[in-house]
Amino acid sequence: MFDWIQSLADWLVYSLLKVTPNSHLGSALNFFVYDTIKILILLFIVTFVMGTVNAYFPIDRIRNFLSRHKLYGFEYLIASAFGAITPFCSCSSVPLFIGFVKGGIPLGVTFAFLVTSPLVNAVAVAVFLGMFGTKATIIYLVSGILLGVTSGIILGKLKLESLLTDWVREIWEKAEAERETFELENKTFFQRLPEIAQEAFAIVKSVFLYVIVGIGIGAIMHGYVPEAFFEKYIGRDTWYSVPIAVILGVPMYANVTGIIPIIQVFVDKGIPIGTSLAFMMAIVGLSIPEATLLKKVMTMKLIAIFFGVVALCIIFSGYMFNIVL
Repeated sequence: MFDWIQSLADWLVYSLLKVTPNSHLGSALNFFVYDTIKILILLFIVTFVMGTVNAYFPIDRIRNFLSRHKLYGFEYLIASAFGAITPFCSCSSVPLFIGFVKGGIPLGVTFAFLVTSPLVNAVAVAVFLGMFGTKATIIYLVSGILLGVTSGIILGKLKLESLLTDWVREIWEKAEAERETFELENKTFFQRLPEIAQEAFAIVKSVFLYVIVGIGIGAIMHGYVPEAFFEKYIGRDTWYSVPIAVILGVPMYANVTGIIPIIQVFVDKGIPIGTSLAFMMAIVGLSIPEATLLKKVMTMKLIAIFFGVVALCIIFSGYMFNIVL
């Protein structure tokens, strides 16, 4: 889907700028160009689609249904499963998170998607199956979805809506006003397209700086932090190796498909698979670049709570993997 962006990034960095391929600088720049273009395009598309839905579909009814009816966690499972089939990293999932928030979907349900989306996807499952076998793949897939469900339920029960930023509240108010206006106006879909596109562009413009800073941090880490740095600290089979693996993984930024081969190297060198997977989940599910992007929609307190809950769930998963496998 995004192959053309990768080709463009390769051309810009390696051909136009003449940066040496496979060098630290080349890897960092290529990563930065690719992810910046991909996330900005994705953000515009998702915001445009959600703007269209918001104008024509009664999202408030869905929101009220999810809020007032007990579905016994099924809504979290749906959101988590949807996250599992979307091939996005943690930063790429943020545009969809913003779209869900704009649509008024309950925050806990939205968090379930945000947690699972970077952890599990079809490509990662295929790679995981080839490297670690069926049993480990099934446990990885189920635990990734359950991690999203569990985190979403916990965060939903905490009633954290008040910790969203004023920007989100403005979006909610504007979305409600737009729906009322659209209901009164007798305009065709094509007549409304310019308004919807303008709103989508405005949202992209408002988060542009956060995208650049967040991906810039991730690019530096991606290009310059060596694998051996982490092997030194998580290579010991001790009770505290899993928490340390999570703590060390959070500052990093990579998608799950790119990190799995590194995890295989860790396992081959004797690092327990649970510890290795906890490290992987922390990298793809939580990251400083993701926190930077989320700063536009969440207060620092909410970001800290979100990261804390997910980190605890990842640590639990790591211990479970070490016991079962």
